[in-house]
Amino acid sequence: MIIKNQIWETGYTVITEEEGIHSEMLLDFGILRLKKGETWLCQEGKERAWLLMGGRVQFKWDGKTEEAVRRSCFEENPVVLHVPRNIPVTIIAAEDSEIAVEKKKNPREFAPRFYRQEDIRSDIFGGGILNDTAKRTVRTVFDGVIAPESNMVLGEVINHPGKWSSYPPHHHPQPEIYHYRHFPDCGFGVSLIDEDPHFVKNGDTCLIVPDRTHSQVAGAGYAMYYIWMIPHLENDRWLPTTRYFVKEHEWLKEPDVVIWPELKHGKEVK
Repeated sequence: MIIKNQIWETGYTVITEEEGIHSEMLLDFGILRLKKGETWLCQEGKERAWLLMGGRVQFKWDGKTEEAVRRSCFEENPVVLHVPRNIPVTIIAAEDSEIAVEKKKNPREFAPRFYRQEDIRSDIFGGGILNDTAKRTVRTVFDGVIAPESNMVLGEVINHPGKWSSYPPHHHPQPEIYHYRHFPDCGFGVSLIDEDPHFVKNGDTCLIVPDRTHSQVAGAGYAMYYIWMIPHLENDRWLPTTRYFVKEHEWLKEPDVVIWPELKHGKEVK
């Protein structure tokens, strides 16, 4: 399902709710936009993460203050504050800013963590294989290994222009949310859910229900950024290995895989 861009100019835009709209995603997700000088206070009984997409803000929590600056979600790693339930957080915008917000119920207590840009793991997936047709940048803020006490997973992907990501097609038993941006803004991509293609543009959100394959492709000439969010299931936590590939496409994962034009038509695919 694609939710088209309906983000408010200022304030918090609800996109999914754990107990409300699109509750099948098992997460609260929304976009917070603050004008310069505005303050946002959040105190609630959920685990929460704020991912700075762009701008300059101060995060205040538990007697601590950290400044976060991000000029480009395409060229720079994110800055993220991740806290457990009942920790009050104040966000002060030093300039117009935009923040992605992920929340979920979690009774576990854990120490809040402020992820600076240098703390974020950034990997190139698909480089040097498939003629770089699925080369993309994958940033993992936290997952079931990095934050075992969390009930959530959070990261970003940059689809290089004309390239594929979430590829080869795979699925997992947890739902997943993708939130998109494009550069330039007039760009577009396609989200392929099983065999159903969905046109996605700047500010759109894709809701992926469990066990459906999901792959993405950016329009040629356009970079496509998306935030990816996954809730852990009570008896099935998402790990980097929790990607189940479609059997007929598994050959594409081989490190020495050969495709056309090097693989000549009529030759057997092994």
